[in-house]
Amino acid sequence: MSTLFIADLHLSEQEPAITAGFLRFLREDAIHAESLYILGDFFDYWIGDDDPNPLHTKIAQALNELKQQGIPCYFIHGNRDFLLGSRFARESGLILLPQEKVLELHGKRILILHGDTLCTDDINYQQYRKRVHTPWIQRLFLLLPLFIRLKIAAKMRAGSQYANSQKSSSIMDVNQEAVTEHFKKYQTDWIIHGHTHRPAIHDIQIGDKTMHRGVLGAWHEQGSMFKVTETAIELISFAF
Repeated sequence: MSTLFIADLHLSEQEPAITAGFLRFLREDAIHAESLYILGDFFDYWIGDDDPNPLHTKIAQALNELKQQGIPCYFIHGNRDFLLGSRFARESGLILLPQEKVLELHGKRILILHGDTLCTDDINYQQYRKRVHTPWIQRLFLLLPLFIRLKIAAKMRAGSQYANSQKSSSIMDVNQEAVTEHFKKYQTDWIIHGHTHRPAIHDIQIGDKTMHRGVLGAWHEQGSMFKVTETAIELISFAF
């Protein structure tokens, strides 16, 4: 049996092909897995579990069908969907995890996370992240009328896109010292994350040990997943 990891689908009404690709992935790949882990930015934005978006209902139903087949689906929040809460988790069957989680799979210790906390060179983003993860700010935002939250989210996405266009690619990638610190802190063989949209497997030498950092790709023209089995850890790209 395999364990599957995906991230950065950025599901939205504007990208129906990605939604269709994800639903096909559930039917053809996840259905044969032991479990599925979604490592954030599953949705392109999330303004609250009370948003009556039909896409959310469709995805919740599909995830529930997977759960009914005995396949658990776990979720770590990303920077786009950090407000996804317990109500949607109940409706979809998702199991919410902390932002960093260590798994033991086939004798390997694997740290999973979204990945944005590793990008410590992007100081402006880290300051923004700290603000929006402040509990009272989140509570206040969720009290706003839905139409105001939609406008705020749209403005923030536009601002984020502009800011990223002005940054060097190196600033938006992970900081190697942060990666090393995470390996040492959790004593893992692997780190698997998303966020940077730069799919690859990096070998990292720490002392006399070789560790591995796996980066998931974003779902734009194709899908991306890590597949962990008893014999291998593979980064796989696939057509929708």
